[in-house]
Amino acid sequence: MSENLNPNNIENDELNLNNEDSDYKYLITRLKEIKSIIALLEKKIFK
Repeated sequence: MSENLNPNNIENDELNLNNEDSDYKYLITRLKEIKSIIALLEKKIFK
């Protein structure tokens, strides 16, 4: 229980959350790029 109250653990948890946020933002950006590429490929295939 005392581990959870350690300031270092709180800072590490915040850092991990920030890293997870940036990971999700990067993933969303990549998915948008992939979506755009798929749309372009569909246009080329169906022309």
